[in-house]
Amino acid sequence: MKSFLRSIIEKIIIFESKLVLAKYKPRIVAVTGSVGKTSTKDAIYTTLKQHFQTRKSEKSFNSEIGIPLTILGCENGWSNPIKWLKNIIEGILLVIFKTKYPELLVLEVGADRPGDIRRVSKWLKPDVVVFTAIGKTPVHVEYFKNVEELIREKSYLVEALKPSGTLIYTEDDANVFKVKEKTTAESYSFGFSGSSYFKASGKEIMYNEKDRPSGMRFRVDYEGNSIPIVLNGALGKQHIYPVLASAGVAKVFGINTIELSESLLKHATPPGRMRIIDGIKYSLLIDDTYNASPIAMHEALDTLAQVKPHPEQKKVVVLGDMLELGQYSVEEHKEVGKKCASVADIIVTIGVRARKIAEGALENGFSEKKLYQFEDSDIAGKFLEGIIDPYDVVLLKGSQSIRVEKAVLEVMAHPELAQELLVRQEEEWENR
Repeated sequence: MKSFLRSIIEKIIIFESKLVLAKYKPRIVAVTGSVGKTSTKDAIYTTLKQHFQTRKSEKSFNSEIGIPLTILGCENGWSNPIKWLKNIIEGILLVIFKTKYPELLVLEVGADRPGDIRRVSKWLKPDVVVFTAIGKTPVHVEYFKNVEELIREKSYLVEALKPSGTLIYTEDDANVFKVKEKTTAESYSFGFSGSSYFKASGKEIMYNEKDRPSGMRFRVDYEGNSIPIVLNGALGKQHIYPVLASAGVAKVFGINTIELSESLLKHATPPGRMRIIDGIKYSLLIDDTYNASPIAMHEALDTLAQVKPHPEQKKVVVLGDMLELGQYSVEEHKEVGKKCASVADIIVTIGVRARKIAEGALENGFSEKKLYQFEDSDIAGKFLEGIIDPYDVVLLKGSQSIRVEKAVLEVMAHPELAQELLVRQEEEWENR
């Protein structure tokens, strides 16, 4: 019964969204891919909102129901029928009465199962599609026959581009590089590759006066320009790609280099994405607990390896399960374990699948005495309290269902700031 009602509500909300798009005709920037969609959407929004009335998908509203909710400007009703009725009424009022509506919509578009994006692309016609990385083994591949089928699903959005539209894609991912063949629309690439239209260079970690990582700096090079970018409070290559993508969107909408640079000065990286947080005992936490995929795991570990060691410092890695990998799960967890063996001084795993991370580390020479395994993030966090020492750097990451942010909460210096700094602090999540 619940699924029947949900289906009816979904159909109504989508129908209302079609009418709203037809009436107000906002320009649409749609972001898809498997890695960094939310961060990319947020960076694009930061760039555009200084110049246009803009609305973005909240959090990760990227599903068949999340996209129309963003179009209507409504909240998720979850299991509350009153809230859903209110959403439907608000949609009706938008259609009947003329009101002020955003000039631009920045929408995140995801695919959990075959058909998700194909259905959306039948009625959502973007002006710009931004395609982030897929990776060798993407998250959400579990319900697809193979990686190629997942790429095909996401490519439907590219094919839905308006004839006058623009594709902006990462050139550093061979799988994504192929999607430009799906459209004759104008296209721009971004990445670290020398042939990228929007290229990153000069990446380096910044340190404060106490020699602790404080953020990073790099440059965005294009059309003979070189824009310096500073990101405080976050680390990792994965934060550079969203900035490059936003530079591409800025070009499409006529925002010049000076305006782009000024806009990005106000960009704050979202919680749970390689955010630097003060830990107990003067330790430093790298909070990457929003979600996990193989490519993101490896990038996070690469970043940890680049952090300048302190004489008294340990590098502690706390990793939870990577979900929705299907047949690739065992292999990919063991590959992460292999990388951990060369980076970490201590490894802590959380979850059943993450046992393969431990196995991969042991197979590559890591000491069993420095490896600890738990099933629960709360318990893992309490254990961390006892092993963390001053100057330690602790990387924490896992798929969202593992709730590794609970371990962060146990060892952050200021837990009273959890609502501001951590992911999934809403009451709906706390009840799960």
